Amino acid sequence: MLLSDSNRKSSNCFTGALVLQKKRILFLKMASKLIQVQSKACEASKFVAKHGTSYYRQLLEKNKHYIQEPATVEKCQELSKQLLYTRLASIPKRYETFWKELDYAKNLWKNRTELKVEDAGIAALFGLECFAWYCAGEITGRGFTFTGYYP
Repeated sequence: MLLSDSNRKSSNCFTGALVLQKKRILFLKMASKLIQVQSKACEASKFVAKHGTSYYRQLLEKNKHYIQEPATVEKCQELSKQLLYTRLASIPKRYETFWKELDYAKNLWKNRTELKVEDAGIAALFGLECFAWYCAGEITGRGFTFTGYYP
């Protein structure tokens, strides 16, 4: 069925009005959510202002054996270098562990006829977990949207 030009224009106008109405509803929902978030943030701010100092002091007292005195630039640089070289020193062990695990996986694959259901289930769960972390990363990368990227 063909629409005449006047019917087509009124149809487009009606569709445009629906889109505008949906945008208004979405804006109102977002505004109400913003007010809720603001009130929660205000409550959290008041709680931190009231209890934050005592928590901070308690945390420092509990972990004072980790605090370096005096906190100088030289000491911070020394600690930074210690961390870096400790991490670098652990690379050969990690490399060796990687190859052991890879050999184990190859061995499992060669003897897959002897594979138990439990091992297959563990492998499937691991694959599922990897996929779930991938999805979580994608959602986070999109700004916590499920359907796509929004400006």
